[in-house]
Amino acid sequence: MARPTAEMIAQRAFDLGLLSERHLQEVWGSFGSRAVELDDFLQTLVRRELLTNYQVDRLVKGERGGFFFGDYKVLYMVGTGTFARVYRAAHKNTGQIVAVKALRNRFSDSPSQYGLFLREGELGRSLRHGNIVPIYEVHSTGHVHFLVMEFIEGRNLREFVKVRKLIEPAEATRLMIDVCRGLDYAFQQAVTHRDLRMSNVLVSSRGQAKLVDFGLASADEAMNGTFEFDMPTTRTIDYAALERATGVRKDDPRSDVYFAGCIYYHMLSGTPPLMECKNRVQRLNKSRFANILPIQKIAPTMPHYLASVLNKSMALEPNRRYQSPGEYLADLEMVAHRLAEGPEEPPAAPVEQRPHPIAAAGGEEEPRHAVMIVEANARMQDMLRDGLKKAGYRVLLTSSPERALERLVEQPDVADCLVIDAQDLGESALSAFNRLADDGTTQALPAVLLLEPEQQAWRRKAKTSKHRIVLFLPVTLRQLRDKLKELLSVAAGADAGSQP
Repeated sequence: MARPTAEMIAQRAFDLGLLSERHLQEVWGSFGSRAVELDDFLQTLVRRELLTNYQVDRLVKGERGGFFFGDYKVLYMVGTGTFARVYRAAHKNTGQIVAVKALRNRFSDSPSQYGLFLREGELGRSLRHGNIVPIYEVHSTGHVHFLVMEFIEGRNLREFVKVRKLIEPAEATRLMIDVCRGLDYAFQQAVTHRDLRMSNVLVSSRGQAKLVDFGLASADEAMNGTFEFDMPTTRTIDYAALERATGVRKDDPRSDVYFAGCIYYHMLSGTPPLMECKNRVQRLNKSRFANILPIQKIAPTMPHYLASVLNKSMALEPNRRYQSPGEYLADLEMVAHRLAEGPEEPPAAPVEQRPHPIAAAGGEEEPRHAVMIVEANARMQDMLRDGLKKAGYRVLLTSSPERALERLVEQPDVADCLVIDAQDLGESALSAFNRLADDGTTQALPAVLLLEPEQQAWRRKAKTSKHRIVLFLPVTLRQLRDKLKELLSVAAGADAGSQP
């Protein structure tokens, strides 16, 4: 087949809607003639960003399709899998950059197969969270079926670790917090991931982790035939092996927790915890899970509290594992803040020998108070942490009221005061606040419950006292700091009055 001329390629691009007449006139004008070499012509189109190398290659090969999906013009392919391909694309009118995930041709003629792909796309479309890649549109026309998604500038976590080799604990923990926030949100919507692995975690150019392909693992099962527990598909085989080894149902959310732990392990150690093998029988063998080398042996300097959280997430016995992504998230947040505090301090003196945290007389320097914040909103967490740290507080953060109470009961001296924000937590915040008053271990702890104006009725239900109060939002950081100082003073006075 003879190689096309520059004019032939120009006509093809025009006929397909890739180039306008104005664009072509400008390019021809820059040459002063249409009698130009094909390679020079193509290089000019690419250099001017009128066409991409992907589009040029297809035009030269004489391809007539695959340049558009609906209103989206394909710029280049970014990934390919068993049942779909992913492209970077731009809306032909607005120029909006998106990712298009298109079902492969061999699955496009079976209603049962493409139907499940579209249903799973609609499921993903219902998930809206900052740590989940959103699906904007689901399309099906004739033999073409595709999803339109947010395009993430960055790379997947597998590529990220391949380049970095090893991720420092603070950064690895921050990425895992992002992963678990996405998983926890989905869990609240009764959705499990079922295909959690390094390549399904995208790391944006800003360093934020986002989950992709929620629900599409089950679509893959149908694409490859009816799911059989003993002969699962490639994408789900590790999940099936774990669930067969532990005797849990197929959609158990603790399986997502386990494989989130595997990702954490890989980032921290630079090594995947599960032996990688292509043989299906070997991958289904329980010994793969039983023979994982403890993280402490690979990274002996790992803080013990971090290793403890990681090991719990990867416990083979499901009842010893975190029971939900939210439980895992709460402990990861504690790990993050302990890492931010730096090396662990020497053990504290017994309670009866410790000075009270309020400043001593005679102008001595005030000891550093510890405040525990229970806040579900990530932006508010950052604002509260930064504002209170500037005021001299040590800050512990969690999004789980239950975990906060457990920690306070287990370690009464872990915090000198508590702030619970009910904006996103709802009635669980009020319940936790009231349980402080009911438990002898925590009833003397200074505490603030933050309520929205719409939660006015909860004020009457809150068990308040001189050192346990309710504030209505909006509240400035200065007001919050002043109230905390006041409550700590009240608690100090109460303690002083109780001394013999």
